[in-house]
Amino acid sequence: MNNLLTTLLFSSILISTLFSTSSYAQTQNCSAFAFRNNQIFATCNALPLLNSVLHWSYHPDNHTVDLAYRHGGVPNTDWVAWGLNIDGTMMVGSQCLVAFRNSSGEIHAYTSPVSSYGTQLAEGPLSFNVPRIGAEYSNNEFIIFATLELPAGRTSFNQAWQNGAVSGQALTAHVQSGDNMRSFGSVDFANGELGGGGSSVTSRQRRRNVHGVLNAVSWGVLMPMGAVFARYLKVFKTANPAWFYIHVACQTSAYIVGVAGWGTGLKLGSDSTGIEFTTHRNIGITLFCLGTLQVFALLLRPKPDHKYRLYWNIYHHAVGYAVISLSIANVFEGFDALNGQKNWKRAYTGVIIAIGAIAVLLEAFTWFIVIKRKKTDSNKHTQNGTNGTVNPYGNGTHQQA
Repeated sequence: MNNLLTTLLFSSILISTLFSTSSYAQTQNCSAFAFRNNQIFATCNALPLLNSVLHWSYHPDNHTVDLAYRHGGVPNTDWVAWGLNIDGTMMVGSQCLVAFRNSSGEIHAYTSPVSSYGTQLAEGPLSFNVPRIGAEYSNNEFIIFATLELPAGRTSFNQAWQNGAVSGQALTAHVQSGDNMRSFGSVDFANGELGGGGSSVTSRQRRRNVHGVLNAVSWGVLMPMGAVFARYLKVFKTANPAWFYIHVACQTSAYIVGVAGWGTGLKLGSDSTGIEFTTHRNIGITLFCLGTLQVFALLLRPKPDHKYRLYWNIYHHAVGYAVISLSIANVFEGFDALNGQKNWKRAYTGVIIAIGAIAVLLEAFTWFIVIKRKKTDSNKHTQNGTNGTVNPYGNGTHQQA
């Protein structure tokens, strides 16, 4: 028991020492950074995501902050931004400092208030005064320098930071997944503390994840599986009519879940003004329309011996395979919209490859059964025909001419 207690105590001390050393080393590395203008800041903290660091000095006498925001690991064709959100927690409402390389090759720094998700970070005044702002770029790192006159009575604010690509002179939207969707937190300029950032999942992210899962499972998996059941199970006489009910259950479930996913997509679109994935949206609307037609077509299905059943079958198969093709394509469009969700994309690709491989094997097996069955029926027919030729009278007695 004493040995166990000694081991636990030693382990605790070792772990505490390691954490303290790591924290001290991170602070030292942050503080040791030398700015080219020899400016020194009282406090610095590494932000948890996007390879960013915030340096500042708070002046309580006039309630201002001199700061430097460093954003590393980005090319000079990107833009970077850091901002305070006075009344909110996320991007909308942020009062931003922005920097990018303009067409003349100079690093341009300016202020931009963000009022919607569709912002293009247009230049404009903030809700508080910024008497000084400038920026530089070197060694794959942007640095924004600024002085902020903080809103009265507060030193703690929510903050957000980002980067994205510049196309021509237009600042395009940042990546809509991964660390770019978690780069927010809080900062207290008086006591030097950072809070949050990196661990929270926003309601909008949660809806995007739900939208993706619902549609990938319904349109992207259940629909192809339902078609596989219908095509290959009905070859077996013992599976009739079970294959039909399995097919209907699978496709109906896919449609119901898919409509729920489609609805979450509409909600996401209405809440994300300015962010559009046109191809993904248009395919989704087309799928909803075709899927609804398939459901109503099931209610109007003629009986097997009806004269219009052939045309109904042609329509049903054509629309069905079109829905499956568009579904798979749109799931991949969705993954592209979620730029960064590579694990999900790989998992879905594996599922589709598995379903495709099973379909190929079943196709070969089905043809084997059909050909074998035709040969058996042909042999029976030939045997019956031969017996009829030898004994056309059916009683074994030959009539004489």
